[in-house]
Amino acid sequence: MTLGTIISKVLGLFYVIPFYAIVKEHGTALYQFSYVPYTIFISIATAGVPLAVSKFISKYNALGEYGVGRKLFKSGLIVMLASGIVSFLILYFSAPFLSEIMLSDKGSSSGADNISVADVTIVIRAVSFALIVVPFMSLIRGFFQGHQSMGPSAVSQVVEQIVRIVFLLVGAYIVLNVLNGSLVTAVSVATFAAFIGAIGSLAVLAWYWFKRKPHLDKLLEQDKGTMSISLGEMYKEILTYAAPFVLVGIANPLFQFIDQLTFTRAMLSLGIDKNHAVSAFSVLNFQSHKLVIIPVSLATGFSLTLVPSITKAFVEEDWSSLNRQLDQTLQVLLFLTLPAVIGLSLLAEPVYTLFYGHAVLGTEVLKSYAPVALLFALYQVTAAILQGINEQRFTVLSLLVGLLIKLSLNIPLIKLMETQGAVLATALGYTGAIIINMFVIRYFARYPFRLVARRSMLIVIFTAIMYISTKLVYLFLVLILSPETRFQSLLIVIICAAIGAAVFFYLGHRTKLVYVLFGSRIDNLKRKLRLPIKKEEGSRF
Repeated sequence: MTLGTIISKVLGLFYVIPFYAIVKEHGTALYQFSYVPYTIFISIATAGVPLAVSKFISKYNALGEYGVGRKLFKSGLIVMLASGIVSFLILYFSAPFLSEIMLSDKGSSSGADNISVADVTIVIRAVSFALIVVPFMSLIRGFFQGHQSMGPSAVSQVVEQIVRIVFLLVGAYIVLNVLNGSLVTAVSVATFAAFIGAIGSLAVLAWYWFKRKPHLDKLLEQDKGTMSISLGEMYKEILTYAAPFVLVGIANPLFQFIDQLTFTRAMLSLGIDKNHAVSAFSVLNFQSHKLVIIPVSLATGFSLTLVPSITKAFVEEDWSSLNRQLDQTLQVLLFLTLPAVIGLSLLAEPVYTLFYGHAVLGTEVLKSYAPVALLFALYQVTAAILQGINEQRFTVLSLLVGLLIKLSLNIPLIKLMETQGAVLATALGYTGAIIINMFVIRYFARYPFRLVARRSMLIVIFTAIMYISTKLVYLFLVLILSPETRFQSLLIVIICAAIGAAVFFYLGHRTKLVYVLFGSRIDNLKRKLRLPIKKEEGSRF
């Protein structure tokens, strides 16, 4: 499952290189105008459904009540198909309204250099078809996961991404370069790829279903049949499990949606050319965002594996164990994310050039946006901890406060600092949400934060040393290599990233911090790399 997620994330990052080359900045901006509303809709419809369904089925399977899970599955398919169709109809018919509030003009048509309401309406409607399939598909994934079968979800996830990307790239290229079609048509094909990818995933899940149905039917024959649970009770329990994950899942798309509503208007009010405003929006909400979200995904994925232990310690009121688990979670997050985002900020110019071509604005935005990724990760993990200590109600409060800060400050800061203002407003919004989450953790989990604060200072010092050493290497490399060309940018990134990682992990190893955080995993890694393993004596601090 982890491998499938990582492959899917990597594919989701690297496809933007050829896609950007095909449709350029205005194409990616148009793509993002449609994809953020779709992401919000799909998150509301499906976020937490696989996990909630798997938790429900696993619970009743453990009790020998296999019929309860099958009953949920049969009715759930109908419910999710119906909700998918309803979601599709709402997004399809609300597309003109959403387009109008996202754009300040109301033109009926456009060329490649001018995005209009009609253009955004077309691409939103193209992507909306995926809503018919994805909720239905997510329920099947949850059913398999509830039976401790992760292969179907993992494989279908990767197949969905591959099919989507191939259709997206080939379709957009053919429309523009073979059929000489418009940019709007090319981007519409690219967004419709979400539907094609979902069909590919559904085909994989159907194959797994027919292959494993005999085994599932044998389990059903062992059903005790001692519990009678109504559909109403089932869905009430499912919603209880899924609701917190929906809020966390839509947080980032909602912040992006606020930019879609306000960014172009604020830039135009400054007298900035519309083409430049659209290009700046594309840089902010698509190009840079795609890059900064990768270290967040990997780091939070590692940290969130510790959340079940947090839940167990909290339920048992084992405060000492709970504090240790919270210490571990937050330290691992900082150790993995902080150097990654600072390194990305330092190498903003060659990294941006590598993916999208050289651009001064892209470099500036990525340089300031990369550190904000640490806040993305902290919000996700602190929100997950709130779920672990059964205080997920405060997730609603923290998210609303964060969105209110973003909404109230976005336009004033954009008018003051242009694109950098939107980045700052996002950072302030997330900071507000994180502070609330941490206060709740401090109060309800009786967590002191002292050890994390002390270790955080050590990680900051390590990161500063890494930054200085990598910066010196970078300054030397740019004397002989140009960050304005892709190949030379690749060399700069590889050399600097290798040196930065080596310095940072060397410091962590010398102080034994890596052993404190990762324990036996370090020895396992050394065995795989055939490095000598010494008996460690523990931390030096």
